[in-house]
Amino acid sequence: MAKTNIVEGVFGINKPIGMSSAQVIRDCQNYFNPSELFAPLLKQERDTREKESHYQQKRRRNIKRQLQVKIGHGGTLDPLATGVLILGVGKGTKSLQGFLTCTKTYETVVLFGASTDTYDRVGRIIKKGKYDDITRAAVEKVLESFRGKYKQMPPLYSALKMDGKPLYEYAREGKPIPREIATRDVEVTEMELVEWYEPGTHNHRWPAEEAEQAEKNLVDSVWRVAKKQATSEDEPGKLTLKQEEEETKALAEYQSNKRQAEERVDGLVREDSQLPKRRKVEQANQPEPMMSGALGDLPPVSRGSNLVPPPPAPNTPPPWEGKGPPAARIRMTVTSGFYVRSLCHDLGEKLGCGAMMAELSRTRQGIFVLGGNNCLEYTDLTLGEAVWAPKVGSMMDLWNNRGTVTVPSASKPAEPSAKTEPAEPAPEPAKAEKAEEKLVEEKIVEEKLALKVENAAEEAALGVASASADAVVEILLEAEEPPKAEVA
Repeated sequence: MAKTNIVEGVFGINKPIGMSSAQVIRDCQNYFNPSELFAPLLKQERDTREKESHYQQKRRRNIKRQLQVKIGHGGTLDPLATGVLILGVGKGTKSLQGFLTCTKTYETVVLFGASTDTYDRVGRIIKKGKYDDITRAAVEKVLESFRGKYKQMPPLYSALKMDGKPLYEYAREGKPIPREIATRDVEVTEMELVEWYEPGTHNHRWPAEEAEQAEKNLVDSVWRVAKKQATSEDEPGKLTLKQEEEETKALAEYQSNKRQAEERVDGLVREDSQLPKRRKVEQANQPEPMMSGALGDLPPVSRGSNLVPPPPAPNTPPPWEGKGPPAARIRMTVTSGFYVRSLCHDLGEKLGCGAMMAELSRTRQGIFVLGGNNCLEYTDLTLGEAVWAPKVGSMMDLWNNRGTVTVPSASKPAEPSAKTEPAEPAPEPAKAEKAEEKLVEEKIVEEKLALKVENAAEEAALGVASASADAVVEILLEAEEPPKAEVA
């Protein structure tokens, strides 16, 4: 198949709630691998591997020996979040690094009145606060402090690592953090409260479960550090002796009970655990995928597909008395490295009531916009290749064409030629036509002269008086005159 039929590039997909970013990639591969659209790309990869040496082929891990469409993402999304997830296919994966530093637009729903260990509705309650006096005006006033540049503390339950170990493992194991969590410089270029939900007018809920006291103390100690860093320009100091004693006691208590505690928030901050070696080998020995049509309506359900519990039913009793707390929908445009969960938590801290992230949607990342012509709906995959293939192919063309148009060296030189080239061709055909006519006429004159010379010679040979030598000379001299005399 011709190389021009190879489809690769970058496109966006609307990630569903409850699914990890890695699972979206696996699902796309389940649909792309047996498709006709990506068959040339897989053939190219197969031909490349056949040219590899035996040593290169042996170095591949079993799981990597499977021939499948190469896909990567340009910035992960929490399982709780939906919206734009940028995917690169084939050579498009080389462009994904650039999307990690681009600006992003989010819409989030903040639920007031309680804080959780994960800063969102799927964690466990750390503390609750009064929310009767929380109004829209009060929230908008506090939001002013988050506009522009400031230092943000990442959540404790995040994928960030310290000394090679994720922070959430320190919290879950009850071990002290080796050093203070470094804040990061972030910037909010736009922020707007787009919708206000009065108490009793929404279906957002706190989680029903509360964290253990030891975990509450550990999380609270991290929050104290965050407050110090936010209120002081100097380096934050160490905890006082009394605070250290309280923390040590809380950690000891947590250590004694951690064996009986269930694993919490598993999969929310990391991808699925690596498969056992035997299972990896089994997957590697599986036959190549069948052609499109053999798949069912949905890909196989795995741990990465249902990481977040669904929202409660409308008739579910709320975990509070009365109408409950208010909520707000906030839209923001931020720089890379920004944690929306941290914003929701910090907003509740400044209001003194606590808050958590109830919903999150990334509506834009770079040039990819939710609902745009370069962002695929995840549900389109389940409708079959006849539906998603034309859309994905169009998005790849859109990406590749955009890449060539934006190159300065390719666009600027083309402008002068576009203006001067059309004006020149008009006279060229006329000149060529006249030159051709001139050659034909000259040839006709030569033939006439040759005919006169031939006739004169013939007449001289026959003794005709008029065909004298002077006549022949006169004819030859006539041939030396400019051809315009004949043409005219």
